[in-house]
Amino acid sequence: MLSGYVIGVDEVGRGPLIGDVVAAAVILAEDCQLPLMDSKKLSESKRSVLNEQIKAQAIAYAVAVATPEEIDRLNILNATLLAMRRAVDEVVRQVGDVAEVLVDGNRCPQLPHRCQAIVKGDAKIPAISAASILAKVHRDAQMLELDTLYPHYGFAQHKGYPTEQHLAAIQKHGLIAGYRKSFKPIKALCQDALSG
Repeated sequence: MLSGYVIGVDEVGRGPLIGDVVAAAVILAEDCQLPLMDSKKLSESKRSVLNEQIKAQAIAYAVAVATPEEIDRLNILNATLLAMRRAVDEVVRQVGDVAEVLVDGNRCPQLPHRCQAIVKGDAKIPAISAASILAKVHRDAQMLELDTLYPHYGFAQHKGYPTEQHLAAIQKHGLIAGYRKSFKPIKALCQDALSG
């Protein structure tokens, strides 16, 4: 039997063209009764309510990011693993004793703890579901903030993903700070600007 806490970890925002990639790490009590599931299967209002409930009930939690600059420097996979490591480190700092880290997906960040990657873990492990909700709410809030500053880009709708609407807005209005310059559509625009 493992002694110590089990941390659930998930990330959001690998696919968008702009903004941070966000990871969350959560430790839940064993008797947690929250109706948790993969954040993508929940409505925005449901996620928002659960976000507050998770923060109120979790034994420990942390949300961490890797910036667009780090994504461009390290690549999206390594930046994602870095954000996960930051979130786990912060939770470990809060509780001290950790038995295992369970990560959604097929890759574990480098950690000094036992770590297991679980494909579709956000649908199977409550602590990973909780992490996916915290990460999604955090990143969506960043996109809503960006939408307030730059309403003509439509960030509230597409959340930074490369939709037709988003690509058309970039073509029309140009790039703002925070775009991931290593991502194909943005890279192409940057090269066009240089050669133009």
